[in-house]
Amino acid sequence: MLKVDATNLDLARIKAKTLTESAPWIRKFQGKVFVLKFGGNAMVDEQLQKAFAEDVAFLNLVGIKAVVVHGGGPQITSRLSDLGLKSEFVDGLRVTSSEAISVIRDVLMNEISTPLANMIANSGAKAAVFNGETEGLFKALITRADLGLVGEVVEVNASVITKSLEANLIPVISTVAPDASGQLINVNADLAASSLAAALGAEKLVVLTDVPGLYSDWPNRDSLVSELTSSELEEMLPDLESGMIPKMQACLNAVRAGVSKAHIIDGRVPHSVLLEVFTPSGIGTLVLP
Repeated sequence: MLKVDATNLDLARIKAKTLTESAPWIRKFQGKVFVLKFGGNAMVDEQLQKAFAEDVAFLNLVGIKAVVVHGGGPQITSRLSDLGLKSEFVDGLRVTSSEAISVIRDVLMNEISTPLANMIANSGAKAAVFNGETEGLFKALITRADLGLVGEVVEVNASVITKSLEANLIPVISTVAPDASGQLINVNADLAASSLAAALGAEKLVVLTDVPGLYSDWPNRDSLVSELTSSELEEMLPDLESGMIPKMQACLNAVRAGVSKAHIIDGRVPHSVLLEVFTPSGIGTLVLP
């Protein structure tokens, strides 16, 4: 007679409890749109990439409409260095020359979007690759002359992504976008994800980064903020570390534009997206309207 190992039985019970606890969240979020901004170390660690792709495929399986927006800082910096082009950042944003913009577009599409879409497909869902040029998805405007070809999304053709979601495809989007003249512009992925989340009427904007969340007194590790309102965030914003400013500005913009909740979570934690969505306490920092 086959005997049940006690350790395996305990593990099975934990898995069963996890599944039953996730059921209310699945029911709550079925049919809703989540915009997931993929970035940080998760983009350069193969196991974290795989875990993220599995998370996205699972959301799709349970009826949540996932949209992935990504940057590509480390990969872009590496390619530009290979070509003898230096990288410079101001207020967390990359200074972008006319020589660099086509390199950025190609790196994002070929080295990040396409492999990530393939990982999602290998995890059991179908994905489609976009950038801001695709069917007029984004229109951008240069916002600061000192940054060169850098701007913000000023117009979103949300129907491009809606059609993809209706076809049960997971959009994987990089954020170079043309201006009114057709000039390609480098758009910060956090801010583009925020604009897209607002245009889609998303339930959540989830931003993966390299820290556990927002700290009110960085680098004091005891100052992690688990939850705050848009007004509280607006007050803190000018004093934040420069790399965190675009991420928190994206969260602020999203909830001010009608997105129900915005989250900053640690992309270094495997399956951090599922931990945020399907556990009562979540992880990271939650921004509310």
